Amino acid sequence: MSTPFMSLTWTDHVTGRRGFLVVDRLVRGVCSGGLRMRPGCTLEEVAGLARGMTMKEALHYDPRARYVPLGGAKGGIDCDPRDPAAYGVLVRYLRAMRPYIADSWTTGEDLGLTQDLVDRAAAEAGLTSCVQAVHPLLDDEAAARGRLTAAFAVEVDGIGLDALVGGCGVAESVLTALDAAGVAPADARVSVQGLGTMGGATARFLARAGLTVVAVADIKGTVANPAGLDVEALLAARDAYGTVDRAVLRPADRELPDDAWLSADAEVLVPAAVSYAVDADNQARIRARWIAEAANMPVLADAERLLTARGVTVLPDVVVNSATNAWWWWTLFGDIGAVGAADPADEAFAHTRRAMRALVGEVLARAGRDGTTPRAAAHALAADRLAEITERFGWYAPDASA
Repeated sequence: MSTPFMSLTWTDHVTGRRGFLVVDRLVRGVCSGGLRMRPGCTLEEVAGLARGMTMKEALHYDPRARYVPLGGAKGGIDCDPRDPAAYGVLVRYLRAMRPYIADSWTTGEDLGLTQDLVDRAAAEAGLTSCVQAVHPLLDDEAAARGRLTAAFAVEVDGIGLDALVGGCGVAESVLTALDAAGVAPADARVSVQGLGTMGGATARFLARAGLTVVAVADIKGTVANPAGLDVEALLAARDAYGTVDRAVLRPADRELPDDAWLSADAEVLVPAAVSYAVDADNQARIRARWIAEAANMPVLADAERLLTARGVTVLPDVVVNSATNAWWWWTLFGDIGAVGAADPADEAFAHTRRAMRALVGEVLARAGRDGTTPRAAAHALAADRLAEITERFGWYAPDASA
């Protein structure tokens, strides 16, 4: 992994908790990456996530589009988001990072934080917007902000569009892999770890595409049913942290230990909760044919080597979960969300499906040609596109050299 452009550690003067910011790369002086909050978050973790953001941005580069990928970055706070002191820590972190957010780092929700919470804390910290650093790159800032505000106001079946596009992208990644292997959705079962924003939306889109969701896991454990779970009922019974009220379970639904999702009898496994969920030891329990990394960095490198050796395909996070970030920029830069669009949700989902199907197809094809893994193919594709982006746009400003 290359050395990041910038890395810093912050210590909260009130609680002593630590926060981190890693800027992996700049493009035109700007970088993009969410802010996570979890107990045990480390600088090393944030650096890996920032590097992943650089690749996610590069992989969505299309010279014909209005959206120009940014550099990659990530923020992290070592704090339990359920702690009563967590909001104060978040506000103070954002105040400390205000110069970076104002000028170079665009950020938003990630593990442990919702976009509403980040926006509220950012306003309290004196920021205009958590993506204000990108505003100078826009043709019409007022119109762009209007598009994004309108997009965030859209709900589909009671869930915000912003909470759904990422899961749509994960689902489309899985469907593309199934198509490439000649497997019909009706013949595929799926197990999902995490029923928060990403995991919940993924489960919904996969179920509606015809896959059978046989297991889901939250902080209380795994809920399983080999005949298929009622995904919509589970989603409706979640709390703000993605924990399902067990009162809605049907008689045939079983409550199992928290790690039972890993060994579910399913063709597709979707880790959509925490990093480092699959290691060299527990990977031996996996029976799935595909693992779609909806979370960031859920499969450790040693585990992936062992999984690959026994025929399990890992669809990498830098591809699979990249749609949320791309949707923000497609909307802000104006590739979608034009005033007068017939149905903004349909437009967003259609654009996401086209983009993800093309990207996953290209990654799988390259992996086949090169005789390597989808992750190695994605990294090679990102490196090619990064070179083109850097030559065209540079690091520091629109008119600066690389």
